Amino acid sequence: MTVAVTFLGAAREVTGSCILVQSANARFLVDCGMFQGGAESGRKNARRFPVPPSSVDFILSTHAHIDHSGLLPKIVRDGFRGPIYATGATADLLRVMLPDSGHIQEREAEWQSRRARRAGRKDVAPLYTEADALAVLPRLVPVTYGGTVEPAPGVRATFLDAGHILGSAIVSVSVRDGGREKTLTFTGDLGHRGLPIVRDPAMVAETDVLVMESTYGNRVHKGMEESIEEFVHAVTDTIVRKGGNVIIPAFAVGRAQDILILLTDLTRKGRVSGLTLYLDSPLAAQATQITLRHPECFDEETRQVMAWRELHPDALRLKVTASAEESMALNAIRGGAIILAGSGMCEAGRIKHHLKHNLWRKECSVVIVGFQAGGTLGRKIVDGAKRVRIFGEEVSVAADVYTIGGLSAHADREDLLAWASNFRRPPGKVFVAHGEESVSLEFARTLHDRFGWEADVPYPGRPLEV
Repeated sequence: MTVAVTFLGAAREVTGSCILVQSANARFLVDCGMFQGGAESGRKNARRFPVPPSSVDFILSTHAHIDHSGLLPKIVRDGFRGPIYATGATADLLRVMLPDSGHIQEREAEWQSRRARRAGRKDVAPLYTEADALAVLPRLVPVTYGGTVEPAPGVRATFLDAGHILGSAIVSVSVRDGGREKTLTFTGDLGHRGLPIVRDPAMVAETDVLVMESTYGNRVHKGMEESIEEFVHAVTDTIVRKGGNVIIPAFAVGRAQDILILLTDLTRKGRVSGLTLYLDSPLAAQATQITLRHPECFDEETRQVMAWRELHPDALRLKVTASAEESMALNAIRGGAIILAGSGMCEAGRIKHHLKHNLWRKECSVVIVGFQAGGTLGRKIVDGAKRVRIFGEEVSVAADVYTIGGLSAHADREDLLAWASNFRRPPGKVFVAHGEESVSLEFARTLHDRFGWEADVPYPGRPLEV
């Protein structure tokens, strides 16, 4: 039995997760994500799909982050008509994230078109529209953790908790041809052990083919306690001692909710007090409401924190800014505010306005709590740039910059190795993906040195027989 796997994205790079799988009975995708950051991302997102979208039978979605789901509207617009399987929480998140992404694409195209017209060039069409995104939603089919679906004859898919964000899943796919069966396991993004809200990743004992992420495969996060201490210092030093604002670029889904839970827990324990958190992201506000509707995904500590907040709703002041006018009003606040806004890599959205107004102020701080892909504004700040360009204006980086890796939703090297150590026997084939090229290559060598696995780092677009 021949099964072919082609990495269409997130191969020797981090974003654009999309894997095409072809067997005798089915052609399907695991994820259909958008490329983010870097000069080539726009071209990669706009390129024609390598097979007719109408020929794809179904899609398995590991989680809702845009680098794993953001091209679903484009492939549906271009002819895909099959079901999209995802956990119930992921499906709920996609129902708000994809239309938001479509709206962003339209706004970006309008801005580019105005520039093009001034230069005598043609208008720029959006990658896809909000209407294209809404057309995805009827195709979503919710699946429970541990639940198995049979999307095509001889194909079964099981969703296991990946511990990354709400609803994130490891997908194990069994492909049968005659009397033979082959199992392919796709980790999606694995979570960092001990994260707020979600449980730790589920273990897998056996598989024939393993596709494993490697985002942080070459480094170890700071310990959770050390990270929390650094976070407390960043907040108290900025607000109490310096009288400035704390700006937190955060992914609307996952990281925003983690920060809310963490600040609530720190308030509960008396580590901080009298704080005001401005949640300046309509998408994050919607995602928070969705999170509260899925307590089945919570770990025990989060249940305790949420129970305490119900009894002490005013201990941490949470202000949600709904309108653009309310967001703009935050720029007049000179100190005492924690402003959490999207996007997580500082590439779009309201966070860019808050950085423009606070990044040059030495009494303020920027707290980075998630991965910053190469080429993004967030990565430039993390890498120590003295000046950055925001909305075409040069802005000095005078604020303190904290990079708190222990709060990352991604597994680090030790998390990844601990997860891999659970296999009873080595997978027949191992592919290391979803990492910058040097990181993936190094992690593949680490798997060989630690377990004796022969792990390959695939090139994008090359079919591989498994």
